[in-house]
Amino acid sequence: MENKSFGARLLGTWNTRTIVAVAIGAAVFGVLMNYGGIPIFTNTSLTTAMIVPVVVGAMYGPVPAAVAAGVGNVIADLIGGWGMYPAWSIANAVAGLFIGALPLYGAYITEGKFLTKHMVIYVLCVLLGNALAFGVVAQVFTVFFEGGDMNVSLLQGLWASVGNILVEVVIGIPVIKLLANRYQSRTNLTEEE
Repeated sequence: MENKSFGARLLGTWNTRTIVAVAIGAAVFGVLMNYGGIPIFTNTSLTTAMIVPVVVGAMYGPVPAAVAAGVGNVIADLIGGWGMYPAWSIANAVAGLFIGALPLYGAYITEGKFLTKHMVIYVLCVLLGNALAFGVVAQVFTVFFEGGDMNVSLLQGLWASVGNILVEVVIGIPVIKLLANRYQSRTNLTEEE
């Protein structure tokens, strides 16, 4: 994986397995957005759905994670029956891109490589991705698409970011580490700090 270009690592490898994983991930994301969360603010939940882009990103890369999160939000809107909110679908895709950026900084989960330095960079990417996605992107597109109230949208974005960061860090890091360990044991690789 290390000899691939930045663009190739960003796009991930698109094959039948990736497409199926993204489709399943989007469906699971949509269901969990509706039924796998605890309400924390108006139309905002602390949701387990945010673990989906973590797993998809760890296994397949940033763009597959973005697609799973963005399409998953569209599915969530359809299942929930509360209408379509493209601003939040785009924001979730942006967050998914940052969450799934693991191979861009050398964390190759399918090769068993997820060191402490990768965990630190992952946390920084999660913080930056959620701040950008729900602090900027969701706000701009909410005003553009829906003409919504910026104050309510900013509060929703803040609470969405806090909830997402908790899930992506507290649950995400152990899940990624377990995946990396699983692949490492298959290849008999050893970790070096």
